[in-house]
Amino acid sequence: MQVHLEFLGCRLNEAEVASWKRQLVQQGHFFSGPEDADIIVLNTCAVTGEASKKSRQKLRRLHRKNPTAGLVVTGCYATLEPQKIAKNLDVNLVIPNNDKDNLVQKIVEHFALPVAPPMAIDPEAQPAFAQTRTRAFIKVQDGCHNRCSFCIVSKARGTERSRTLAAVCTEIAHLQALGFQEVILTGVHLGGYGRDIGSSLPTLVRTVLEQTTIPRVRIGSLEPWELTDEFFALFSDPRLCPHLHLPIQSGSNSVLKRMIRKYTTAEYHNLVKKARAIAPHIQISTDLIVGFPGESEKEFAETVQTLHEIQFGDMHIFRYSPREGTAAARLRNRIPKDLQSKRFASVQSIKKESQKKFHEGMIGQIRSVLWERDAQKVDQNLWLWKGYTDNYVRVETISSNPLFNQITPIRIDSHHQGSLMGSLLQM
Repeated sequence: MQVHLEFLGCRLNEAEVASWKRQLVQQGHFFSGPEDADIIVLNTCAVTGEASKKSRQKLRRLHRKNPTAGLVVTGCYATLEPQKIAKNLDVNLVIPNNDKDNLVQKIVEHFALPVAPPMAIDPEAQPAFAQTRTRAFIKVQDGCHNRCSFCIVSKARGTERSRTLAAVCTEIAHLQALGFQEVILTGVHLGGYGRDIGSSLPTLVRTVLEQTTIPRVRIGSLEPWELTDEFFALFSDPRLCPHLHLPIQSGSNSVLKRMIRKYTTAEYHNLVKKARAIAPHIQISTDLIVGFPGESEKEFAETVQTLHEIQFGDMHIFRYSPREGTAAARLRNRIPKDLQSKRFASVQSIKKESQKKFHEGMIGQIRSVLWERDAQKVDQNLWLWKGYTDNYVRVETISSNPLFNQITPIRIDSHHQGSLMGSLLQM
């Protein structure tokens, strides 16, 4: 059976799609573009009203490309608007978030897919699948008990649910056997891992480092609270990548209060200082929303000052978009779009400046790099290879040797137009 899988939105959606793909491979199914697929699966997003709109548009486009394929939809938009989707978007099967773990089984049962031959259960049955990626996202936790005023995800994803330590370690061992060199631990509220099973995020990370041998372990996006000294001490292990993505959302305390965020800018800054004291070259990246309802000139100036003080290695910047069903959608004093765009441009300029400063500070350092597949030929025997350092910065090098899916040391030599160039060192 030919299957096509797509996702919109967050890394957790990507992790789920990757997991379903591995399960379908083990059951003997294959993958194609949407035009040739027997079944199309879309993992939708609803974090903003615009994301919901894009999910609807994507479903319509997929159906137009292949009207005869079975269309399966899941994810946050499918969970929040199941009746609308089933009625208006030519969908055959809607699977809500709380049943995502059974998605492959549901598809097999609904479409009466053939039972896989025994040999397909062997992870080596389709080894080519393992050679397309170097890093794998692992969903270790789902759901969120926080109620940030701009976010619908707690409604769409439900209560917090954690996978067991044994299940996570078993999956990592399986992925390593398939050839992956790095895993990224992901969740809706990753810092809340283990609350429902008597464990914690530090316990999870420590267990993964002790009970698996995967070369690299990376931590996904974390809310900037509930991070203890025990957590930061884990970065003494060189296999734990020195990179933290900590969404700040605003640099103004009064805006953070309206967002119902659980920290002040001073508390956030203290976390960053603690991380940098333990791992001096750690990259701290973040998410930021500009134009939140009621954001005054004074509050925006406070955000600008906070960004200059912290100096992020990277930022994901978003214009506020109201999401029906959230508390923020009921707030008054919406910021006009032209002012949102002006503030967005100002923050983009700060992002470029701080990113350049962080990259230039890496010149002369020796970092490990995991090389990706997309090499480009530059001469008869030379290739331009691209990869990511342990602290998650894109690096390029020129080599006559194949580097794909290898981790090698490199000396950072220069910075040019957002890219770092380096020289390979002898291993």
